Amino acid sequence: MTLNERQDEIIEEFSIYDDWMDKYNYLIELSKDLPDLDPKYKVQENLIEGCQSKVWLQANLDGDIIRFSADSDAIITKGIAALLVRVFDKLKPVEILNGDLYFLDKIGLQQNLSPTRSNGLLAMVKQIKLYAMAYNVKMGN
Repeated sequence: MTLNERQDEIIEEFSIYDDWMDKYNYLIELSKDLPDLDPKYKVQENLIEGCQSKVWLQANLDGDIIRFSADSDAIITKGIAALLVRVFDKLKPVEILNGDLYFLDKIGLQQNLSPTRSNGLLAMVKQIKLYAMAYNVKMGN
């Protein structure tokens, strides 16, 4: 599934909810689907700076794709991390770097988060892009 297909699927899922309380509840449900991060990855180097709650993001290059995993100590933030993992997991670095990340605006996520959660979201996206840049260079691209 391409980056855009994944984003479109999420947009469609969120479109059934009219109010943001329902969307927050959906984020909570998504957080339950995110596998627990192996404790060995819950280290300082995987901690996202700029998040009010603790968020760990782990990335590994698996052949020519990046595998992402994440966790958080806050349920809404974990749901946001689950969305980002769902969108970016198993993509090539170049797909992440060249992709247009539009689903956040389309579902209204950033506009409906507190300023600290919004900053955390941007920090998570930035870290994902940094991983993609590093792995792209490592692959010789």
